[in-house]
Amino acid sequence: MSLRIAGQTIDERFLHHRLRSTSYAGITVAVSALLVFAYRFYIQHVWSWDLLAVGAGFVAVKLCLMAWYSLTD
Repeated sequence: MSLRIAGQTIDERFLHHRLRSTSYAGITVAVSALLVFAYRFYIQHVWSWDLLAVGAGFVAVKLCLMAWYSLTD
């Protein structure tokens, strides 16, 4: 299957690669936020609530989507 966008043909392989790269980027950023939070907490003894919120938000969204896809598949 191919899509025609702005005069260019884009096939589903491109869309699949974009989906995978976006997923990996999101996971990498969330894990990095959790690691920086852990470093600041254990080494510097400072609570970084913003980093904890980013990491926890990612975990919550990921688990909800996994449950949704499991139930609706």
